[in-house]
Amino acid sequence: MAFVAFLGRLLFVSVFVLSAYQEFNEFGADGGPAAKNLKPKFDVFSKHVTAQTGLQVPHVDMKHLILGAIGMKALGSLLFVFGSSLGASILLLHQAIAAPILYDFYNYDADKKEFTQLFVKFTQEFGIARALLFFIGMKNSMPRRSSKKKVTKAKTN
Repeated sequence: MAFVAFLGRLLFVSVFVLSAYQEFNEFGADGGPAAKNLKPKFDVFSKHVTAQTGLQVPHVDMKHLILGAIGMKALGSLLFVFGSSLGASILLLHQAIAAPILYDFYNYDADKKEFTQLFVKFTQEFGIARALLFFIGMKNSMPRRSSKKKVTKAKTN
């Protein structure tokens, strides 16, 4: 059963690992295609946050944002494969940051084709986040194994 759980975690993080590997290989001096695709989405997200909350989103270099995403995916995946809830939390944080920026369905009218496409992708990412929350919940609800040392009782005569 432990091997099946390990294999399931390994297959689950393969999405994150392959994505991080591809972004790392294409990184280059300017952050690669991931940074170029993320820049307009991040600008729209920043304007949306400023308009809704009045808070100014600080300037972030896209290279650093992509490096952070690669690091979160790699570290979170490595820890998650070995059953760590910290790894699941790192991947969950990545999902919480990346999904609203990448899949900005909220910027389109509901009758537009882009809204439907982005909303479907966002809900898929939300499904991954739910699986990570389920793992964290299950990990925290299981009792810890105690050591099986026998306690010797003092004999009374």
